[in-house]
Amino acid sequence: MLKPPRPHWRAAGGCAFVHDPDRPAAQEPVFWRPEIFPGTVIVALAPQGYEARKPLALPNLTPFAADRRGGPEYHAVLTDPDGEHYLWRPDGDRSRCLAVILPLDDISDLRYEAIGRFLRRLRGRSGGPLPTGLQLTPMRRARLIQLLHALDYRLTGAGPREIAAALVDKDAAILPAIEWKSSAARRKANRLIRDAQALMNGGYRKLLRGG
Repeated sequence: MLKPPRPHWRAAGGCAFVHDPDRPAAQEPVFWRPEIFPGTVIVALAPQGYEARKPLALPNLTPFAADRRGGPEYHAVLTDPDGEHYLWRPDGDRSRCLAVILPLDDISDLRYEAIGRFLRRLRGRSGGPLPTGLQLTPMRRARLIQLLHALDYRLTGAGPREIAAALVDKDAAILPAIEWKSSAARRKANRLIRDAQALMNGGYRKLLRGG
């Protein structure tokens, strides 16, 4: 007697994951598409008929922090002491010389700097510092960390007073209601909540674009 066919794993409740759900998110590499992050260099084939005298090859670059292939696309992160290089190659054909593409948009200057860093690295030299617009100053880094803490508190149900006591001024928790209402700690906590939620709801894209 023939056994009934096994149900498809998706229909049986299976799920597909982009990343291994057992690994912490912080350990997974992130690959940004170039329209989102100008630091991602687009590597493509040179025009048909172009013959390079001494073409440079990507496989000669090491070490790669991470890479991923998906169909004809290839994403890679190249290590560099001054800041990693992100590469996106939408065509897997290796029969012709490679080129880099510079989209002409409102962040072309950042893309140009990222390409320059990559070309220096490709020639075996130091890539140099990240474009200024993509660097995080110590003050900006501290601000972003504070916003992430505020968002964590808010998403677990904390109100402005609790957030103020945790991140702004511990005495905010014991202020009388009248004093709290007009306090600087309350205003700062509300700004933290507003800015943290804006960052979560797409504002991070502006950050990635050097804004």
